[in-house]
Amino acid sequence: MDKKQVWKPGNMLYPVPAVMVSCADKQGNKNIITVAWTGTICSDPAMVSISVRPERHSYSMIRETGEFAINLTTKELTYAADWCGVKSGRDVDKFAAMKLTAMSGEKLQYAPIIAESPVNLECRVTEVTELGSHHMFLAEIEDVLISEKYMNDNGKFELNQTGLVAYSHGEYFILGEKIGKFGYSVKK
Repeated sequence: MDKKQVWKPGNMLYPVPAVMVSCADKQGNKNIITVAWTGTICSDPAMVSISVRPERHSYSMIRETGEFAINLTTKELTYAADWCGVKSGRDVDKFAAMKLTAMSGEKLQYAPIIAESPVNLECRVTEVTELGSHHMFLAEIEDVLISEKYMNDNGKFELNQTGLVAYSHGEYFILGEKIGKFGYSVKK
């Protein structure tokens, strides 16, 4: 059996999705923040969470409007996702700098979606929990927009063909080889 080292408490739950969260304020100023602390929290109603530091530029936008969009990141979008995570929207227009298209979605009034992302989740904040270094925004998913180029001939969305990216311990990875599917361990 492997010997274990004991470390101080810390976030070591990896891999996680690396997503770009788009938002805007009521004056129309748009921004993108890269978030790895996000996740599904409920299926009915469909809900997600994101955790953001209050000093981040996007935080006040999300707080003001109660809206944001989660945009899934692909191999082609990884450079932009990383760049948007280290640059501040206070100093630069991230959409322009990364040549990303801010597009109106279907349900949100303020927060744009990123057109180049294959999946966009339009989210409306239902609750903010102030946890410490980060505040967690709980949100209902108002709708999901998907890129038609990933629809197969049978009308199935081929999400796993989009080149999705995960973040693990400071590094980005493309999701790889399929090793099973839900329920395969008990299938007869």
